[in-house]
Amino acid sequence: MPGYGLPKGNKGLLPWSWAEQRLKQSHNFWISTTRPDGRPHTMIVWGLWLDGVFYFSSGRRSRKAKNLEANPRCVICTEKAHEAVIVEGVVEEVGERARITEVLRKYERKYSFDMSSFEEDMYQHKEPLYAVRPRVVFGLSEKASLKKATRWQFA
Repeated sequence: MPGYGLPKGNKGLLPWSWAEQRLKQSHNFWISTTRPDGRPHTMIVWGLWLDGVFYFSSGRRSRKAKNLEANPRCVICTEKAHEAVIVEGVVEEVGERARITEVLRKYERKYSFDMSSFEEDMYQHKEPLYAVRPRVVFGLSEKASLKKATRWQFA
C-alpha cells in the first residue's frame, strides 16, 4: 500500500482466514456501484460469502441493479469499519438453478428470512442473484494496527 509507510514484505500481515471470517460473519454489507453518468452509489445489502464468492440479491429495477447492468465492477465492504474487509470485484448473475437454491437456503438460515417467494423469479431470471468475484481485497484491523493492513490479489 504505497504512501502509507508500511513495512515491505509479508511478515506480520493479516491471514486470509481473518478476512474470510469477517466476510462470513458480517450481517450487513455496503455495496458501491457507479451510475452510468459516473456518479457513485452506495447502499446496504444482506449477503453471503460462500466458496470465495460474495452473493447478494436485489430487485432488477433497483438503482444498484441498473448500475451493475451498465458496469459490473463494484466494491463490497463489511459492516465493521474497525475490522474492515473491502472487496473490489466484478459481478455476474447466477444462472445455475442448483447454485441459486443452495445460496437461497444458506441465505435463509443466516438471516432467518423466507426467500421462497423470490425463488421462481430468480430461477426464471426475472430477479437477479448476483455473485461478486473478488479481484482485490483489503483487510484493515484497527486493533492490530495499520502496520498489518493487508492486500490480497486474485486472478
